[in-house]
Amino acid sequence: MPLATSNSTRISKRFAALRESGELGIVAYITAGDPTLDATHKFVLALADAGADVIELGIPFSDPLADGPTIQRASERALKAGTTLAQVIHLVREIRKSSEVPMVLFSYYNPVLQLGLEKFASSAATAGADGVLITDLTPEESHDYRQVLAAHHLDTIFLGAPTSTDDRLAKIATASSGFLYLISRTGVTGAKDALPDDLPALLRRARSVTQLPIAVGFGISLPGHVSVLGGLADAAVIGSALVSEIEKATAANPTPAGIDAAATGLAARIRSLKEAARHGLSRREVAP
Repeated sequence: MPLATSNSTRISKRFAALRESGELGIVAYITAGDPTLDATHKFVLALADAGADVIELGIPFSDPLADGPTIQRASERALKAGTTLAQVIHLVREIRKSSEVPMVLFSYYNPVLQLGLEKFASSAATAGADGVLITDLTPEESHDYRQVLAAHHLDTIFLGAPTSTDDRLAKIATASSGFLYLISRTGVTGAKDALPDDLPALLRRARSVTQLPIAVGFGISLPGHVSVLGGLADAAVIGSALVSEIEKATAANPTPAGIDAAATGLAARIRSLKEAARHGLSRREVAP
């Protein structure tokens, strides 16, 4: 059994509300500190105001093996700006002064170990984070991590993949709380034109082993993707497309005007995706 099955975190409450309305959620990923932490603060508020249901704050890491070129470049820019895990946790505290949007810290395990597991969990929870996703931590190696995070009422989110067997998906789901993050395709992150043909079968397999909400990520970028996922998944995770929006507006010239333009672009993209989610809801409501 999982060490943490939280029914009271912001994440759980948001997914409960989405399930009640039958609407697909939008989970928005951006890399913290790209191009600055102040800019990230503005971006998070813009995403939340536009309707993002959960925000994933990526902790920049020097060797992001699960991430494609877009997010790799964002990590490089954030690290060059001096961004640290402790600073990102402080940013969460600042965001909490004006927003209750659910926030997940998305990291590789090394930065967490370097800070110290207990110190990380305590400071993250006190700052107002709701959950943590560690990309390179397996369920078999996660007992201490889950125990410490559960003590601080933080959700532990794990990744399921198309290559995961049914038994493996069950083990991953058992270690998870908040939601299960289902990778839509093998490989690294990055926007794609079409969803994999075998995604519905993968979602059915995941549904058979967990009652948790399921969020689908990797390659989700277009309103059409969201319309397709409506009725299949509980949320779509948008990452590389948002990071690319930031890169286009700020990489060459991270001025206040560029940051404002990026925030406007992020909000517009989220609004279009939420509209697609609502359109998918209306089509399901009239389906026989």
